[in-house]
Amino acid sequence: MKTLQAIRGMPDILPVDTESWQWLEQKVRNLVQSYGYQEIRMPILESTHLFARSIGEVTDIVEKEMYTFADRNGDSLTLRPEGTAGCVRAAIQNNLISTPQRLWYQGPMFRHERPQKGRLRQFQQIGLEVFGVATPDADAELIALSARLWRDLGVADVVELQLNSIGSLEARATYKAALVEYLSKYQADLDEDSQRRLQTNPLRILDSKNAGTQELLNNAPDLHDFLDDESANDFTRLKALLDSVGVHYRVNPKLVRGLDYYNKTVFEWVTTELGAQGTICAGGRYDGLVAQLGGKTTPGVGFAMGLERVLLLLAAQGVTAPRVAPLAFGVGVGEAGEKACFAGIEALRNDLPQHDIRLNTGGGSFKAQMKRADKSGAKVALIWGESEAENDTVTLKFLRDDEPQKTVASALLTQELERISNTM
Repeated sequence: MKTLQAIRGMPDILPVDTESWQWLEQKVRNLVQSYGYQEIRMPILESTHLFARSIGEVTDIVEKEMYTFADRNGDSLTLRPEGTAGCVRAAIQNNLISTPQRLWYQGPMFRHERPQKGRLRQFQQIGLEVFGVATPDADAELIALSARLWRDLGVADVVELQLNSIGSLEARATYKAALVEYLSKYQADLDEDSQRRLQTNPLRILDSKNAGTQELLNNAPDLHDFLDDESANDFTRLKALLDSVGVHYRVNPKLVRGLDYYNKTVFEWVTTELGAQGTICAGGRYDGLVAQLGGKTTPGVGFAMGLERVLLLLAAQGVTAPRVAPLAFGVGVGEAGEKACFAGIEALRNDLPQHDIRLNTGGGSFKAQMKRADKSGAKVALIWGESEAENDTVTLKFLRDDEPQKTVASALLTQELERISNTM
């Protein structure tokens, strides 16, 4: 029988790694909640029509990357390739946009891309969305929050914030026409992807990675020359707010993002530490998306970060999650000792629920159990043998320091472990 394997690009996250994942997720959760964001959990399957309408039918995501299939009723369903569209759908359906809302979510996204470092077919994102605030202070607060996260994680020195304004839909349509007119003169000199995008999604040519195409773009019309007054004023206000709190940025006039729903501000946090997959967090404003998906006209702005890439960046900088070792490991020798150990450990879990307290299971010799206790990383082994069971005592063997072994009354064990925990 062929050995079963995980689907290519959809790896398992093993226990040796989950400690880092949980640490990062808790850092983000604590931060976003301190800014007033409330968690929302959406399904991973949505109607295909949702993504075609929101992301854009001529985008790479919709044309080439989505996992789409017909269910048993013949309905076309898609594994979500990003979170904003589903969050907007949920907000409309559940009337969450009648007042300003700050929402956040976490979970897997799916895109059929060529798997490589930092780019997977199932990848984990945390996203933040703000509904009902049209002013650029919402954009600025989102960016300031992300900047605070990089400082908290110790990677602020190796990330760069890139900003741009792509204007209103009307201004962008005028610019697209000018860009197409200019690039059409050099169509034969464009790379293959850019030739295709010239007729479908010309703004995406601006962030082409092809050196020849970028050279042609040096003399192309400048998007900022086409900005409407409101977008230009909002961009100026946004930069002033970021300046006021010391968030450094670089204006990148070729930054456009790959989704059709963006308008006005777009931004990316990028790093040179991860090779080609250097974007770790990206977002922008999408004031027309709620109405486009059937809700009332409601402004919106948000971002998403890829957790795999953030973890790769942390590893590249030598930032590791603090290891949380067990406080104690229970060892039982003999039938009476095993019984006393089981009862004693359960009692400690009642008294000290905030601590990791392990129990040896599966029997074994005293020597084997002590090896397990040491391997667990526990501060102390709690030993119950025939003598301890008879005398209602526990022997403590310290595994991480030179404190001498001692035997204490069972009634004093909780107090003794509290003392030990305060020295960890």
